[in-house]
Amino acid sequence: MAETADNEVTLRRILALAVPALGVLAAEPLYVLIDTAVVGHLGAVDLAGLALGGTLLSVLTSQLTFLSYGTTARTSRLYGAGRRAEAVAEGGQASWLAIAVGLLVLVLGEIFAGDLAQLLVGRTPVAEAAAEWLQIALLGAPAILITLAGNGWMRGVQDTVRPLRYVLAANIVSAIACPLLVYPLGFGLVGSAIANVMAQTLAALLFVLALVRERALVRPDLSVMRAQMVLGRDLILRSAAFQICFLSAASVAARSSAAAAGAHQIVYQLWVFLSLVLDSLAIAAQSLIGAELGGERTARAQRVAWQITGYSLLLGIGLGLLFALLYPVLPQAFTNDRAVLAQIPEAWWLFVAQQPVAGIVFALDGVLLGAGDAAFLRTTTLASALAGFFPLIWLSYAFGWGLLGIWSGLTVFLVARLLATVWRTYSGAWAVAGA
Repeated sequence: MAETADNEVTLRRILALAVPALGVLAAEPLYVLIDTAVVGHLGAVDLAGLALGGTLLSVLTSQLTFLSYGTTARTSRLYGAGRRAEAVAEGGQASWLAIAVGLLVLVLGEIFAGDLAQLLVGRTPVAEAAAEWLQIALLGAPAILITLAGNGWMRGVQDTVRPLRYVLAANIVSAIACPLLVYPLGFGLVGSAIANVMAQTLAALLFVLALVRERALVRPDLSVMRAQMVLGRDLILRSAAFQICFLSAASVAARSSAAAAGAHQIVYQLWVFLSLVLDSLAIAAQSLIGAELGGERTARAQRVAWQITGYSLLLGIGLGLLFALLYPVLPQAFTNDRAVLAQIPEAWWLFVAQQPVAGIVFALDGVLLGAGDAAFLRTTTLASALAGFFPLIWLSYAFGWGLLGIWSGLTVFLVARLLATVWRTYSGAWAVAGA
């Protein structure tokens, strides 16, 4: 297909994809906050059980986000080539794969839930509560993965509004069901897990219904699912690098002191929140870049890549300035513990300085994911983590550098990825045309 100048990508078009995507990304953290507030009144053991069980479920499912990002990369190319029906059919195959992998996660999780909880906190009441919660919540594992696949194919066909409606509907049901099941109906902590399963099941049913309406829920095709797993392998390894580093950072902060652990938790959760904001533009980049390459418009794909990166850089600068100005008041909104407040500056100013860098890195991650360049992202993420972030975390523990060392490691990690993704994008090697 020849390059054309029609339908140029405008800021309005980018925001039409990014804003609903941000809503989907933010829905889960908001639900967790509601769930935490409800369970928090049951007592410390139940709250700790929810925290531990929720973390284990998150770690298990976050390794499988290739069902979302990988599906977007594959479907967006077909959509850009004018083959929308095939793009949606790709989503159908991803949904079958989600069911198969979800059932495997369910079975293994049910067998090892208790062992995993005890491995982290020993034979304690907290471990028992976490295992009880996790064994119920895991019933929703196939539904969680179907939802990931559904988000992936809908983003690929540049529809980010329907996923927002589905996820919001599910979270509203859960927000109503959770307090009812926990208190009036007397299920306690288990009620939280049941509400979680109800929400995930509703969302999955809505995505499956969308496939049925598109007549795309056909028989499983092992060749297509095998190709999806190849892309998934690279994304799983990339995600594992993140998980290992962030779990290590939390561990070292906790080993330093309770104050350091509290300060790290506050700044890290803010970092995660801003990552969601920046990731919404990355999702728009995935969808648009895949479509441009699928339509064999490589020159325009390169222009769109730098265009979105410019917007993301400006957003990162704005977020950095905003949180620099909020420093005198925002930490006090999370804690009044003087020891924790005294530790926060060691992480805060590095967190602020990282935002423009993160703006570029997240956008170019989206560009390269949209192009299906997962092998490059896998290699550079692993190298940046193992050569920069991970060593500095544990050197901080060995030499007592505290949060300054940990957050310096995260900064090195981001800068290394910045250099790699900028070079790769500038080279144009990722811009391979075709569906």
